[in-house]
Amino acid sequence: MAKIGFIGLGIMGTPMAANLIGGGHALTVHTRRKAPQGLLDAGARVAASAAEVAKASDIIIVMVPDTPDVEAVLFHEHGVAAGLSKGKIVVDMSSISPMATKEFAARINALGCEYLDAPVSGGEVGAKAASLTIMVGGSQAAFDTVKPLFDLMGKNVTLVGGNGDGQTTKVANQIIVALTIEAVGEALLLASKAGADPAKVRQALMGGFASSRILEVHGERMIKRSFDPGFRIELHQKDLNLALSTARQLGLSLPSTAVAQELFNACAAHDGAAWDHSGMVRALEIMANFEIGQ
Repeated sequence: MAKIGFIGLGIMGTPMAANLIGGGHALTVHTRRKAPQGLLDAGARVAASAAEVAKASDIIIVMVPDTPDVEAVLFHEHGVAAGLSKGKIVVDMSSISPMATKEFAARINALGCEYLDAPVSGGEVGAKAASLTIMVGGSQAAFDTVKPLFDLMGKNVTLVGGNGDGQTTKVANQIIVALTIEAVGEALLLASKAGADPAKVRQALMGGFASSRILEVHGERMIKRSFDPGFRIELHQKDLNLALSTARQLGLSLPSTAVAQELFNACAAHDGAAWDHSGMVRALEIMANFEIGQ
């Protein structure tokens, strides 16, 4: 069994770490807060720093919120890099900048270690069920070594390409999710305003070409007015910021992504940063002065 380090035990990281322990692996963990008791009871060992995690582990997994957090975990004075020795593998499963990821990978490679960027999709539910989609960038050899661990955390695991390509895939995923939420919101708002029963409209659409996981899950949230996260709007704002900033660096225009971000911004302005991202529909409802199901 591999000696694994896990840094970042939040909503996603805790169940992911638990699934690795459940697979029979020894885990050394580090988190800013107190380590969850359930992981300690299962045998996880707490390290005082990220460097200590790296020293004790062959494979070090990072699962933190944003690009600056990953950079700090990896490269601050007591970060992962300070505890690495040649041949180890660093796996960043956070969702961060593809451009920064390439820089981080080069710095880790210069220490004689492999680097995989492996962001996930599936949320807390997928993390708990070990059904995450995992999008990986890095070398084939490092991927093959870590693949049995990915299989303990996810169902759909794909090596997309080199370093940065995993993060690019996650950004693409978040664009599609945001724009589909917006499309479902517009469709159900139109149907409801026109006098149709939005629940029955959704049921009918689920049998046609417009069917999607977002229509199924988030459409139901919109109809039932259930906006407890889920996946918070503020996190999706972060991901769309990554999309738009990457597009600027590449000289691309992503107009619909920008519109979706403005709708999220409107929700945040109405104290909705912590709503589930299906709550984007509330921004559309405010403009229409009409609520689905009204």
